[in-house]
Amino acid sequence: ILIDGKSLNAIAAAALRSKIALVMQDVFLFSRSIKSNINLGSDGIAMEDVQKAADAIGASSFIEKTESGYDTLLTERGANLSAGQRQLLAFSRAFAANPEILILDEATSNIDTDSEIYINNSLEVLLKDRTSIIIAHRLSTIQKADKIIVLHKGCIREIGSHSELIAQQGLYHKLYQLQTTK
Repeated sequence: ILIDGKSLNAIAAAALRSKIALVMQDVFLFSRSIKSNINLGSDGIAMEDVQKAADAIGASSFIEKTESGYDTLLTERGANLSAGQRQLLAFSRAFAANPEILILDEATSNIDTDSEIYINNSLEVLLKDRTSIIIAHRLSTIQKADKIIVLHKGCIREIGSHSELIAQQGLYHKLYQLQTTK
């Protein structure tokens, strides 16, 4: 695996971690303020950047309705927020970090419909000008990807864009029909 032409093994772990943001299905939030959960306590991410990230993702709409806004303290693992709100904070965290590489691991699977709309609207902004790896069963998350790799039972079955895979009428097409047919 090469990153900017360098072998992954030749890059120091700390330097590699600074280039990557990860948003997982199960979000971990700290018992700290919303602001601290977005900037992870980094002095390098100013309040203005925290607010820009939350605005870009759509999290600011619920944050501003909380008792203390960005200073609202979260309970253990963000239990005082809905699953969708926790996920919006995780997306805001990734956006604020401005990584070169973004990994979304089933990041939209545990969210409600309203949060999914916010996140799908913000994905274009979040994914712009960076390498992104998106692992998803929810096909609405990956439709705009340049390249989709369809795995089945550990094997690559199909590769292509959304429109190419639909035209092939293979496994991806069947999955798409299952998820869009009412």
